[in-house]
Amino acid sequence: MTTSTAQHQEVLSAVAGSVGPRGAFARIESLADRIRCHAKDCPEPAWYELASTPAGLMVRFATPDRWLSESIESDLMHFGDPIEELVEEELAELGWRGKVPTVKHFRDDAKLYTFENLLPGAEGLPMAELAEKFLLAYEAAFRSLGDVGGGDEE
Repeated sequence: MTTSTAQHQEVLSAVAGSVGPRGAFARIESLADRIRCHAKDCPEPAWYELASTPAGLMVRFATPDRWLSESIESDLMHFGDPIEELVEEELAELGWRGKVPTVKHFRDDAKLYTFENLLPGAEGLPMAELAEKFLLAYEAAFRSLGDVGGGDEE
């Protein structure tokens, strides 16, 4: 399901305003076609995005740091949980039940290690509320993987 760019801009603006006070992110940037929420306590550059694309709204985690990406991949392989299930668990904590579309993991043309998926249809839930839940669920799921959440270094 696609929506217009104007509708996407409304959702991006609403989500940027609602996630800021939650304190889940180090900083939030509003860019032309996305909001970028910088990972809090992450030792390397990493961020979460909600982006307007021709196919719909996309939620993603991205980092230019190969080692950070590999630490996430290592945890996913070690624990055996697909990232979709981890995000679904976090969404359930936020009161949303449904299936998370397949999360694509790749290195893009800008050499960013990226995990992303399109948002599913809102099905009765306002799109901004669904987008906020997905962004917060991504943050909670990735914070617990690899070195994303920082932690004690000895």
